Amino acid sequence: MKAQRRPNGGFDLAQAPSHLIRRCQQYYGDLYAQEPGARDLTTQQFTVLAALEHNEGVSQTALVEMTGIDRSTLAEMARRMVEKGLLSRERTEEDQRANAVAISASGRKALRSARLAAERAERALLDALPASDRARFVKALAQIASAADAHATNGSAKPRAKAGRRKRG
Repeated sequence: MKAQRRPNGGFDLAQAPSHLIRRCQQYYGDLYAQEPGARDLTTQQFTVLAALEHNEGVSQTALVEMTGIDRSTLAEMARRMVEKGLLSRERTEEDQRANAVAISASGRKALRSARLAAERAERALLDALPASDRARFVKALAQIASAADAHATNGSAKPRAKAGRRKRG
């Protein structure tokens, strides 16, 4: 991989993975916003509803872990989504300090509408790559996300992947 420093010592954003990931995320947000059906939910609201779809009644803490959205942002989002009628929230029986979160009927309707928008935006995002690279790219992103999960769980990143051997032909 190319160095992230330019010959003059400056940082080369065009080669910085962190910057490139952020640019991809911005591009996806733009693609999603242009899709019909996306007007009712932001990408983060869609993420929350998608995570809750098969995890009804989880705590906000578990939702933070599932979505990667930080605790304070998620708490504020959940408050606004409850006000909009997209979610319901109540104290758990086990821990009266924790909230159990569930999707409301209108939240399910918004999720169904936004799901098609998200799928089209994701296809458009991947269209920037040759078809033969798309699955490998998604797999690499999943590996990075897995390292993030490991880091959040035990404070250390997953060990570096070993370089694969190239076949010589």
